[in-house]
Amino acid sequence: MVYRIVITPTQDQGGVIHLNPEQRHYLKNVLRLKDKNNFIAIDGTGKTYLAKLIGDNAQIIENLKESTELPIPITLMISLPKGNGFDDIIRSCTELGVNTFIPVISQRTLLKPSSHKLERWRKIATEATEQSERQIVPQIFDPVSFSEVLINVDKTNSDCYICVTRRKAAHLLTYLSNSCTAPITIATGCEGGWTEQEVNEAIAAGFVPVSLGSRILRGITAPIVALSLVTSFVEKKSLP
Repeated sequence: MVYRIVITPTQDQGGVIHLNPEQRHYLKNVLRLKDKNNFIAIDGTGKTYLAKLIGDNAQIIENLKESTELPIPITLMISLPKGNGFDDIIRSCTELGVNTFIPVISQRTLLKPSSHKLERWRKIATEATEQSERQIVPQIFDPVSFSEVLINVDKTNSDCYICVTRRKAAHLLTYLSNSCTAPITIATGCEGGWTEQEVNEAIAAGFVPVSLGSRILRGITAPIVALSLVTSFVEKKSLP
């Protein structure tokens, strides 16, 4: 087994990876790697390297051609659940292949996230990227109000869906079966779901209401289910 770490693109300087103190500690003290032992470095933007530990830095040996990313980018707009539920969402959905997280403050959001929370979320995404052997670290935006994100999200070049409950709507799979070639944006609510006003605002902004099934899912469960459906469909469709 070859261990993996995520680096920033600027750490690669002429084929030498300048490791930061945290990375050196992880490689040497946690993983117990010795001088000249190999590991895999991911720059988080799609480049993957086989590298050799040399003192406090590393030498790139080879550019690796790996491809575990989904064929289309997926954005999740998630109304923040209470407690640490968003930690679990980031971890699971990063493993499933999401590209972008947009934490949303909706009318029923109870969590008031701090800058410390955002830093923690990005660390979780990095760790999940390493574990799942992805090449891209998902981008996590600062929390934003639902009305603001409706204005700024790109609806021209992507298929946008809002997951609803207790409202007549076709299943998400219905729309995936019809197209699924453009980038996808999916919005899921927190405890109690979206308000009627929020759903109507999203529809007016170009979002299509969809169902994830006849059961009521928790705010933590819904984005994982939605992304699992998308992942399964697009990966199956891309197979020869």
